[in-house]
Amino acid sequence: MKTILHLFVFIFCIGYSTESVSQNATVDSLKRVIRVAKTDTAKVNIYNHLAFEFKESSTDSSFYYALKAEGLARKINYKDGLAASTINQGNVNIIIGKYKEAKLSFIKAQTIYQKLVNDDSGNKSLKNGLARTYASLGVIYSQESNYYVALENYQKALQLYQEIDQKNSISKAYNNIGVVYKSQGDNKKALEYFQKALKIQEQTGEQTVPVTLTNIGVIYFEQNNSTSALQYYNKAEKLFKKSDNTRGYALLNNYLGDYYQKQNDSTKAITYYNLALNQYESIQNKFGASLALYNLGQLYADQKKYPEAMIYAEKSLAYAKEIGVSDQTFHSEKLVSELYGFLNNPTESLVHYKNYIVARDSITNEENNKKFVQAEMNFEYQKKKALLEEQNKRQTQFAIFSILAALLVIGLIFLIYNRRQVKRRLTLQKEVAEYEQKALHLQMNPHFVFNCLGSISSFIVQNGTDSALKYLSKFSKLMRLTLEYSKGSLIPIDKEIESLQNYLELEQLRFHNKFDFSIQSSEKVEFNMGIPPLLIQPFVENAILHGLVPKENKGKIEVTFDVHNGQLVCTITDNGIGLSKSKQMKENSMQAHKSMALEITKKRLEIMEATISKSAKIEIKELTTNNEISGTQVQLLLPIQYIS
Repeated sequence: MKTILHLFVFIFCIGYSTESVSQNATVDSLKRVIRVAKTDTAKVNIYNHLAFEFKESSTDSSFYYALKAEGLARKINYKDGLAASTINQGNVNIIIGKYKEAKLSFIKAQTIYQKLVNDDSGNKSLKNGLARTYASLGVIYSQESNYYVALENYQKALQLYQEIDQKNSISKAYNNIGVVYKSQGDNKKALEYFQKALKIQEQTGEQTVPVTLTNIGVIYFEQNNSTSALQYYNKAEKLFKKSDNTRGYALLNNYLGDYYQKQNDSTKAITYYNLALNQYESIQNKFGASLALYNLGQLYADQKKYPEAMIYAEKSLAYAKEIGVSDQTFHSEKLVSELYGFLNNPTESLVHYKNYIVARDSITNEENNKKFVQAEMNFEYQKKKALLEEQNKRQTQFAIFSILAALLVIGLIFLIYNRRQVKRRLTLQKEVAEYEQKALHLQMNPHFVFNCLGSISSFIVQNGTDSALKYLSKFSKLMRLTLEYSKGSLIPIDKEIESLQNYLELEQLRFHNKFDFSIQSSEKVEFNMGIPPLLIQPFVENAILHGLVPKENKGKIEVTFDVHNGQLVCTITDNGIGLSKSKQMKENSMQAHKSMALEITKKRLEIMEATISKSAKIEIKELTTNNEISGTQVQLLLPIQYIS
């Protein structure tokens, strides 16, 4: 229980450290300034400053000036000054141990500051005031052992201090958070936050450095690391001697008394307890004074100096009852009862023992109620925390799904765009190929017409007018078919056969039935299959001029259409003189004529392959029978294409 008493004072000191850093102006200078202040707003601010200055030396004066500030602030509707005055009143109530009244003051101040910050979110002074209310409420909740809510308030204060970059207050918030972890028994985390606070305080030269050093020393003391504890206590003592933080110095002296008592150095322990007592009484801090008196009484009781011990024990009990601190009353009643027993006064010993039992039961009930309330608060806090975590989880999942959906949409858009680009490129390639085919068609048409006109010319000379007219009639029919179907990239196979039929009949007339011909199509060839126009005619022409005409006997040409291995096979077979003999008999004009037709046809087949990605080729071979040349065969292996 004694540890709990120390812990309350521990938090109590930190409550002091959450207040704003005071100005260097003295109380006298503030009183002079207020006499010449021209505005009520300035007067409210000075009253609040005076309340702050007096809180250590005179709680009555501090409370008086805080009430003066409140009254004037209400009169002129000065919200900032009103909130500051309620904070000062709350600080005084903390010092005198009235935590309920302090809590109400801080909640009132928080409500005012929150509204002011909402209206003016960029005002650093207002944010500082709001942060102070959170930090002060954290002290109250820590005293109530409601550590979850205390941490929540300290974290809110820390965030606001970080937003306005107020390093002094940031260090104090770290200190407060360390206190909470210390209260929960998590010394490791408490030490971590105290070290953070100390680092900032040493950089900025704050006056609260000795408070933090004391806190660190306490942790080492409780860890039985006496050497480190004394090092930090000594550092804190040197700094406290240079500061005006009487309450903090008194707390350190109490801890030093505990340290030397543990080291069995009673003389030094008594010295430090007396220093703490004198300092607490100088600032009217009866809470701390009661603890120091109890420590002295217990120490003298251990030395069996019962009369001296009784003096301190009864005064400690009187202070504890006056301020209504059950825990200290419990300890003091027990000590007084024991001392009366040692002094052979059983009647008074029994009276105080009964009071001790009452105080013990009261504390037990308070602790049970506090545990129940704390459990309820913790449950609500955990429930709220779980709900917040669930909301954050959902928001995170929604954000992830939104990002994935956005990436998917972007990917689909890119894919669609890419496909359109590919389709467009392929379409352009196809159109280019078709235009190239048409260009080659246009090259084939004059080539074909030139040959036919040459035939007509020689036919007129050789056969007379009547035969020439018959020839011209067939020629005009052939030209009509050629012009009609040469516009497209494909013509039906039956129309190709009709064109070849007309052409071969013309050539029969021209060369006086020098050859016979036949055109056949297998059942595998479908009616809607197509073939590029004027593709076969040049090979038929070559067969007649270079294979059959030079032959002495009557020749024959066979043209067949068939489907084999997924390809359309067009075969032109003649029983002429063959390729080798034809080359020997060639003439320059005829070779040029042949070469141009063959090169154009090959180019057309290459374009067809590139456009539809299917094989198209020509195979030319010389036929032999009994080791003798019996003709020439040309095979065109074409991809199957349909006319829609």
